[in-house]
Amino acid sequence: MEVPAEGTRAAVPPEGGRVSIEIVEIQGTGVCSVGHVVGDRWEVNSALVPTGICGWAYAAMLPFLQPLRFGGSFPWEDAGEALVCCPDPANPVVFRLRVIG
Repeated sequence: MEVPAEGTRAAVPPEGGRVSIEIVEIQGTGVCSVGHVVGDRWEVNSALVPTGICGWAYAAMLPFLQPLRFGGSFPWEDAGEALVCCPDPANPVVFRLRVIG
């Protein structure tokens, strides 16, 4: 399979609902090792990883993100929301996932 040249890939169509990702807390020292800060935000509406988000953090939130995008919920969370921490044991970054459409 040939890989498209940079900047020529067709846009991925939206699928499922839109979910916002927002950093609400950084525990430990309060400093994220990749430079994220409280208030950083992204929006997800396709299968692509949002630009600029830590891959380790995104991998941790994916099991929560996908059900939210397709109408699922978790009995321990408010409807349409989930709190997820990245796997950094010294400075866990807390992300709020929220369905927005």
